[in-house]
Amino acid sequence: MEQRVIIEMGMGNDLHGMDYQKAARRAIEDAIRHSTLPIFESIDLPHTEMRVQVTVAVQEPDKIDADALKSGLPRGRAQVSVVKGGLNIPNPETGDTAVVATASVEAFLPSQAGKWVQT
Repeated sequence: MEQRVIIEMGMGNDLHGMDYQKAARRAIEDAIRHSTLPIFESIDLPHTEMRVQVTVAVQEPDKIDADALKSGLPRGRAQVSVVKGGLNIPNPETGDTAVVATASVEAFLPSQAGKWVQT
């Protein structure tokens, strides 16, 4: 059985290139920058024990390479899902469209029940 030990949210954008991949990568990086998991060093648990579930939302999910996003994750056994969401914000004066992606990054560990002793 696994237990979720952290969930972080992030937002990323591409203001002029309408690059969904860049916006998604930035959203994931934003979420990761908000967290740290010192538990690995504290209880001598290898990072490979952690499953990382990333969900990215953009207006055009088919323009995302989930495997490329997965390869950019620093630790754990990663899975990346892409769903419809985020925002496209057109600028009628320039014809540009700003792309906004959102992401959640969740980390799961095997159950730690009974493995910790409070002293």
